[in-house]
Amino acid sequence: MASPLRFRAATAATRATRAFSSSARTQTAKDPLAPPPGERLNRYSYMLTHSKTQGASQAMLYATDSIDQPKDLERPMVGIANVWYEGNPCNKHVLTLGTRIKDSLTKSGITGYGFGTPAVSDGISMGTFGMSYSLQSRDLIADAVETVGGGHWLDGMVTIPACDKNMPGVLMALGRLNRPGLMVYGGTMQPGSCGAGMPSLDVVSAFQSYGKYLEMGETEEAERVRLETVRNSCRKEGGACGGMYTANTMASAAEAMGMTLPGSSSTPTAYKEKQEECDLVGPAMLTMLERNIRPRDIMTRAAFENALVLTMILGGSTNAVLHLIAIAKSVGIELTIDDVQSVSDRVPFLADLKPSGKYVMEDLHKVGGVPAVLKYLLEHKLIDGDIMTVNGRQLGDNLDRAKPLKDGQDVVRPLSDPIKSTGHLRILKGNIAPGGCVSKITGKEGLTFRGKARVFDNEDDVTKAIETKSIKQGEKTVIVLRYLGPKGGPGMPEMLKTTSMVMGAGLGLDVACVTDGRFSGGTHGFTVGHVVPEAFNGGNIALIEDGDEVYIDAVKNTIDMKVSDEELAQRREKWVPREPKVKSGALYKYIKLVSDASHGAVTDA
Repeated sequence: MASPLRFRAATAATRATRAFSSSARTQTAKDPLAPPPGERLNRYSYMLTHSKTQGASQAMLYATDSIDQPKDLERPMVGIANVWYEGNPCNKHVLTLGTRIKDSLTKSGITGYGFGTPAVSDGISMGTFGMSYSLQSRDLIADAVETVGGGHWLDGMVTIPACDKNMPGVLMALGRLNRPGLMVYGGTMQPGSCGAGMPSLDVVSAFQSYGKYLEMGETEEAERVRLETVRNSCRKEGGACGGMYTANTMASAAEAMGMTLPGSSSTPTAYKEKQEECDLVGPAMLTMLERNIRPRDIMTRAAFENALVLTMILGGSTNAVLHLIAIAKSVGIELTIDDVQSVSDRVPFLADLKPSGKYVMEDLHKVGGVPAVLKYLLEHKLIDGDIMTVNGRQLGDNLDRAKPLKDGQDVVRPLSDPIKSTGHLRILKGNIAPGGCVSKITGKEGLTFRGKARVFDNEDDVTKAIETKSIKQGEKTVIVLRYLGPKGGPGMPEMLKTTSMVMGAGLGLDVACVTDGRFSGGTHGFTVGHVVPEAFNGGNIALIEDGDEVYIDAVKNTIDMKVSDEELAQRREKWVPREPKVKSGALYKYIKLVSDASHGAVTDA
């Protein structure tokens, strides 16, 4: 990763010159999937609409609602990828946004065609085998958007993601297609509450409610509290989970990379500004089409560094590591776990946001939102303001127009008084994870942990152990959850159910969790995920036994079990590979294709 010292606040004239140069380079860039661009805006759909040999294509287009006259075929055609699902509050409103975006495109002289993609809710599937489809849905969304855009020769793409894996999925597709495209985040949910004067709630509150129920002694009062928490944690207005969980993390990262309009990532779903954002999409897309600004002009090396810096500042999800590596691959950039550690070593953790803090995304929006945070980071030369963005301006130009963080706010601390002086995401290596793993350690739980291993091959057994109190307060325990990686899970399920029970049951200071699966962005506590190699592939995590001493050091970035190489070799001789949990269908294909977590768990390697 490049040093942050090269980042500076460029003058408007400098940015204008660089923007022109970028545009000029883009205009002459060769795309093997398209004819020479010329001056036309319908650079791709022209393949279908100009030739007399494509009469059938044109006939079918005339049968759509947008095409009536020959001149209509000369307009650029842009896809609107609605990541929509009525059964999830994160995604249920996406079609409404898509309709408004289509109107904006029409007013800008662009034909918009809406289509749907799969959408899997992490919150709903969490703690069940349904979670195996969550990460797999990221690549499925990417494939779907790429397929529609490529198959129909669309000139551009607007994507409307809303839940955790949606954002990386659509960004991967935009990177692969490399045609003018942008992302409109569906928005964040406002916090829930059981009544005036009561603490604010969100989906993690609901996850933790069962642990608190157990801690309260399973009484009628405990059940009443549990039920009220569950009923009031999520709001009907919809939006993604409100803390700095994976959805808000990835939306913020996308904005830092320049792939959204300013403010998209921090504007709550229910706010009128989210609707107004849709009205700006048409003019932005027209600019991109006119200047042929494409995702690979925007998602540069510097853009990914911006995303990593903001993720550290905000206390974002461990999933950002997995997803940013995968998105980088889609644009031909090699991003590694070591690059992540390099940024974490030099960037502090500043935002007092859930899950480890007290605020949610709506609170950040009220004090200036992500634009104000980025403005602050640019002023202190922690990000690059010279990268291109989807509205045709460089990031620094957009931030010149942004308001600063409000005076007196305490959502985001100053650099002089960080929550943690280095990043909360740490890349650990050792005899448990020779290929690396990702930890989320804010410092509130300490920076080191030593405990005895309790080994589990599924979450249900962990639940029983906590229910029966065989995992006790005052005893340092490392819960090891394995055979849950990309292939073993399959689909690398998240362990929010486990970590929420640990926190809810008052075990947060006594228990660390280690897995070859993943942890939700809603997780807090001493957690380590993405262990590589995974147990299914014979990684050392498969050789851990109950009682082994495990030591985690988030300063030295190590994770080891106190077991000799000779003992590990003996255990390996006895280890027997396991059969895959599924042997047909989408998940079986995923097992066959997916790479390891340190390389983004991609299926197009």
